[in-house]
Amino acid sequence: MDRLLCGSAIAALSTVSVLAPGMSPSASAALEDSPKTVVDEVWQIVNNEYVDRSFNSVDWQAKRQELLSKNYPSKEQAYNAIRAALREIGDPYTRFLDPAQFEALSSRTFGELSGVGIRMEIDKKTKVLTVVEPIENSPATQADIRPGDQILEIDGKVTAKMTVEEASELIRGETGTEVRLKMARGGSKIFDVILTRVQIELPAVRYTLKEEGNKRVGYIKLEEFTSHAAEQMERAIVKLNNDKVEAFVLDLRGNPGGLLFASVDIARMWMETGTIVRTVDRKGGDRQFAANRTALTNLPLVVLVDEYSASASEILAGALKDSGRATIVGNRTYGKGAVQSVHTLSDGSGLVVTISRYYLPSGADINKRGITPDIQLGLTAEQQLRLTSDPSLVGTGHDPQYARAISVLSRR
Repeated sequence: MDRLLCGSAIAALSTVSVLAPGMSPSASAALEDSPKTVVDEVWQIVNNEYVDRSFNSVDWQAKRQELLSKNYPSKEQAYNAIRAALREIGDPYTRFLDPAQFEALSSRTFGELSGVGIRMEIDKKTKVLTVVEPIENSPATQADIRPGDQILEIDGKVTAKMTVEEASELIRGETGTEVRLKMARGGSKIFDVILTRVQIELPAVRYTLKEEGNKRVGYIKLEEFTSHAAEQMERAIVKLNNDKVEAFVLDLRGNPGGLLFASVDIARMWMETGTIVRTVDRKGGDRQFAANRTALTNLPLVVLVDEYSASASEILAGALKDSGRATIVGNRTYGKGAVQSVHTLSDGSGLVVTISRYYLPSGADINKRGITPDIQLGLTAEQQLRLTSDPSLVGTGHDPQYARAISVLSRR
C-alpha cells in the first residue's frame, strides 16, 4: 500500500509493474535489462496517477516515445532523463530520487534507522564532536553514554575534522553489526565502547511541563509527521495530562510535514468533532477526514507556526484553527496544498507523485497561500539568530512567539 505524503519527507513500500503495454517479449526483455526499465516505470506511474490529466500541457504519450527511443549507457543518464521529463510538468513535489536519496528520506518518514541512538553536534567552544543526548532505550543509553561525552574516534577513524553528517554515516550501519567508539568524559577520562546497531525509533515529539506564572503548561514540539509521530504524540498528551497541566502549546515551527494519516490521527487527539481535511483527486474523487470523538484533551491550546510549517503541519494547524479549537500564533505558513504517493522502483530508486489536492475545513485552498495565524508575530533577524544559535532558548521566555502563546493562555 502506498504511503500518502503531505510534506518533504518520503517513504514507501509499493512496487510497480515494469512491462510496457504493447511491447513484444523480446523488447520487454531488453527493456528489463537496461536503464530504460526505470524510465518506463516512472512514465507509467505518472501517467496513471498524476493529479493534472493535462500534465501541464505536456504531451505525455509523446514523451514516452521520446524517452524510450534513447539509449542510456548508465543509470545516471537515465536518471537525468527522468528528472528532465518531470521538470516539464512544473510540479516541484513530483520528483525522482536515486537509491541513496530514497533510502535516506524513507528513514526520515518511517522515523527509524539502524544505529546506536546518539544525537550529536560539533560543540561550539571545543569544536569536538559531542553527544547531545542518547535516545531513550537505545544501545547508547544501555552503555551509559551521557550528554557532553566527546566522540574522538569511530572504528579507529579520528573525528576531529568530520562533520556531524560524516560521523552519522559511519555510526549508522546494518542492524546487528558493531561499531567501536573512543570517547572522552569530563575532559580527561578516555574510554572505548562497543555498540551493536539496532533499529532505532527516532523521536518526532519532544515535550516538557512548564510552570508559567500560576499556570502549568504542557509544551509539545512536533518535528515531523513520521509513522511513529501519532503514537509519540499520544504518549506526550497522556503524560502531561497525568501531570495536571492546565493548557498546551503545540509547536509546529519548522515542521516540513510528512504522512497525511499521521496528521489526521494527531488532529483527532485534539478535536472531539469537526472536519479535519478534504482531498480531491484527478478523477474528482472527494474524501473527507473528520474527528471521531476520541480527543485526549479539551484544555486550552495555542499552536505555533512559521513560514517553514508546511503541508501536514498546515492540515493540523488549519483544522485546529477552523474548528476554533486552538489559537494560531506566528508567521504565515508555507502553503503546500498537495498530497503525494510514493513508489519504490525496481532498482531501489523512488518516485514521488502528486495525486490529489487538499482543502481545509473552511474550503480554503492554501497552495502557495499558506495559513494566516490568528495572531501574526514574526521574529526579527536578531531574535531568529539567537534562537538558532542556542536552541535551549526555544520554548522559553526568550522565545517571543512562545511568550505570546503563554500570554494568550494566561488570559483564558
